[in-house]
Amino acid sequence: MVVLITGGSKGIGRATALKFAEKGYDVVINYYSDDIAANETKELILKYNVRCLLKKCDVASEIEVNNMVEDIIKKFGHIDCLVNNAGISCDSLPFEKDISDFKRVIDVNLIGTYLVSKSVSEYMESGSIINVASNTGMNAYYPYSLDYDASKAGVISLTHNLSVELSPNIRVNAVSPGWVNTDMNKNIDDEMMDEECENIFLKRFAEPSEIANVIYFLASDEASYINNSVIRVDGGIYGSC
Repeated sequence: MVVLITGGSKGIGRATALKFAEKGYDVVINYYSDDIAANETKELILKYNVRCLLKKCDVASEIEVNNMVEDIIKKFGHIDCLVNNAGISCDSLPFEKDISDFKRVIDVNLIGTYLVSKSVSEYMESGSIINVASNTGMNAYYPYSLDYDASKAGVISLTHNLSVELSPNIRVNAVSPGWVNTDMNKNIDDEMMDEECENIFLKRFAEPSEIANVIYFLASDEASYINNSVIRVDGGIYGSC
């Protein structure tokens, strides 16, 4: 079994890669720029005695994505699972956002999810696609990240439409994490973290492995009748449903 994980060099992507490796999958790690983190993740994966391939490419580039997928097929012959995890944020005051940054967030988070899904699905006879969305794409709002939130709302809509298009052989689902202890959130000050934790029923941020567990579940045979679903993994949030 082969899984491709975009944005797989660290954070949720790394935790997901390790979970799949633990379960015996050969793992393809897509990443954009951090060679050191990617190689560190590969070394961790290889400890599970599975194969690991690193593919550096921009998921927002159709040419690069298609070349990456073709290389994976040449190497492994098939792709059984795709985890669309690549994502960026460029937080700033809502009406002071640089439009180029806004577009880049949409390109990576939403267009990238579409491009990789499109390319991979051409080679998948069966299997599973799991998209990493966010509870901010549903009804947990942060105006400083309105571009990120819009991109993740798009990912949720894309999930629903792809599940229709690719059924019955390929299941498409999404996870919508809340706050997670990743590099994306490492600069949050203690005061804001305390405020956010007060709004979380479990009173803490998630660990990446807790998101990875749900992603793997959705890919597994135990989720064989789950399709077109968006699962919140946010510890419970006041003001959300």
